[in-house]
Amino acid sequence: MKAKNILIPVMAIIIAALLFSSQGFASSKQITIKGSTTVLPIAQAAAEAFMDKNPAVRISVQGGGSGVGITSLIEKTCDIANSSRKIKDEEIAKAQAVGVVANEIPIAMDGIAVIVHPSNTISSLSRQQIKDIYTGKISDWSELGMRKGKIVVLSRDTSSGTYEAFENLAINKEKVRPDALINASNQAIASTVGNTPGAIGYIGHGYLSKKVKDVSVDGVACTRENILSGKYPLSRPLFMYTNGKPVGDVKAFIDFVLGPQGKKIVEEEGFVGLK
Repeated sequence: MKAKNILIPVMAIIIAALLFSSQGFASSKQITIKGSTTVLPIAQAAAEAFMDKNPAVRISVQGGGSGVGITSLIEKTCDIANSSRKIKDEEIAKAQAVGVVANEIPIAMDGIAVIVHPSNTISSLSRQQIKDIYTGKISDWSELGMRKGKIVVLSRDTSSGTYEAFENLAINKEKVRPDALINASNQAIASTVGNTPGAIGYIGHGYLSKKVKDVSVDGVACTRENILSGKYPLSRPLFMYTNGKPVGDVKAFIDFVLGPQGKKIVEEEGFVGLK
């Protein structure tokens, strides 16, 4: 009989431990973030820092482009959509049709840097010259006073928010020349330009490195100060979108991104923090 009396409290402790363990596992949350490759490094770094402080929360961060992120938000396959452009009217309509309310959260500023190979001696281009290059009116560097050589034009795919911002800000919504080499990410363009002496491309400010050379646009350099002041002609805000006002762990993460540590991450990743 005594053995049975001992067994009962032991079993109770085991059951309680299992219940506690089960509750602890159930409290672990998953946040899925998809979209812009420009915002990607900010989101990845912020996710890692946030999970260090909140080990019960798991955050998955994926790229694919701004269009992919916003589509995923509408399809309810992500909690946060990263975008380097504002959501379009037709996307808002699609979202409303399925009960999704796209809530826009500016998180940083960026400048679309126009880049060439480091060996290129050109230091400045006007927006008109950039437009002429990207629409096919200028095809050789000699037309810009440089040594003769074909201009290898690199652009982003149409699902990219960087492409859409560049299309609006630099080429007045005209079509990019058909022989342009289409790349799926900022990093791909930076890598190709860095390895191709005759190339020109465009990337988010956070992707600049010594492997490429950025040129001034209309005489204004792509610096943090000029981006934040709006002087740089190809400046743009970066966004995160949620379905309605964020709540719970999603709100905690957004608040983290907008807070002091998030702003520090934005700057460390080469972008411009909001005041």
